[in-house]
Amino acid sequence: MDTQRCTWRGMAGDPLYETYHDTEWGVPEYDARALWEKLVLDGFQAGLAWITILRKREAFRAAFDGFDPEKVAAYGAADRARLMADAGIIRSNAKIDAAISGAKIYLAMRDRGEDFSEFCWSFTGGKPIQNSWTVDSGVPAQTPLAVEVAAALKAKGFKFVGPVIVYAWMQAVGMVNDHLTCCYRHDQVKGMAR
Repeated sequence: MDTQRCTWRGMAGDPLYETYHDTEWGVPEYDARALWEKLVLDGFQAGLAWITILRKREAFRAAFDGFDPEKVAAYGAADRARLMADAGIIRSNAKIDAAISGAKIYLAMRDRGEDFSEFCWSFTGGKPIQNSWTVDSGVPAQTPLAVEVAAALKAKGFKFVGPVIVYAWMQAVGMVNDHLTCCYRHDQVKGMAR
């Protein structure tokens, strides 16, 4: 019997993509550092397919010191040059700069007593929004809530956080459950809500 999954283009038969869908996408993430890492990766995705980032994710983690905000925030010119020379990641000055400045913003929030996870989840009342899409064509690229979250992130100084990127991130970290109702993960992920 075949497993019924969401119908993402290019996923069927790709073990990496299927594993990501089956184990990670849409699972509510409450760890502040992990939320920031995924936001950075979604920023690197801008203009690219997610599978491109997924295939390079381990190289990104190695290049960015495991997305340790303390280390990334301290990056200087030599680190920027190292990252721009790393063929394992997406080499974009603007995106690299956004990751470094994002680490500084993350730490500044923490130092003010503002938890990044609490900030992010405050937009959904601390629990995932449960959607009931039946076909991929019904799933929006952005929502009014994504516009609101994007504006709040931009107001803090984060870059590469437009509404489309932010909605993809919200889906990935389980702030919204956008698994199709026919997908076996829809009800599983729904059951993970706090």
